[in-house]
Amino acid sequence: MIGGLTNRFSSISIQRSIADGGIAMKPKHVVITLAAIVCWALTLAPASAQSQKQLDLEAAKAQRKAIVGQGMNLTADEGGKFWPLYDEYEGKMDKIELRHLHELQSFAKHYNTLTDDDAAKKLDEVMAIQEARLDTQKAYIPKFRAILSSIKVTRFFQIDNKLRAMVQCDIANAVPLAASPEEQSQQ
Repeated sequence: MIGGLTNRFSSISIQRSIADGGIAMKPKHVVITLAAIVCWALTLAPASAQSQKQLDLEAAKAQRKAIVGQGMNLTADEGGKFWPLYDEYEGKMDKIELRHLHELQSFAKHYNTLTDDDAAKKLDEVMAIQEARLDTQKAYIPKFRAILSSIKVTRFFQIDNKLRAMVQCDIANAVPLAASPEEQSQQ
């Protein structure tokens, strides 16, 4: 079930409003911070497919950046300060998403044979990943406030959180629920 995750994400077509300004996203390949998912696919794909996945990853990052830019409505001066910090922030968040990817890979291998100890470790790791995301956001709020108005900083984190929530929703729909071996044998 998790194996189809990458294909599902690589062709997500999002038609939701991102901000009160009505930013509608309809691009074919909006792969929102799916760097981790695509990187996972790179490990599974043959070499020829890997180069295409890398191109898809770069296109996804560019698309995400374009969506953020469209929603932010930055002046040239603001953009000159915002984009380097945004790239730094995204780099940190990508590392967390890679950690999430490793957790998903591990879960995919064992979701139907989990022991109570395995399930406890999985839940602890998922919570630690969520905490790392929040800690990163908290660390960057003062940095963004130093270069933008509070309204624009709030807007950025609204956009960022909405984009991440859409991805998490799709992941949640694709990942099966944990089950003990006994429960699996009853199905």
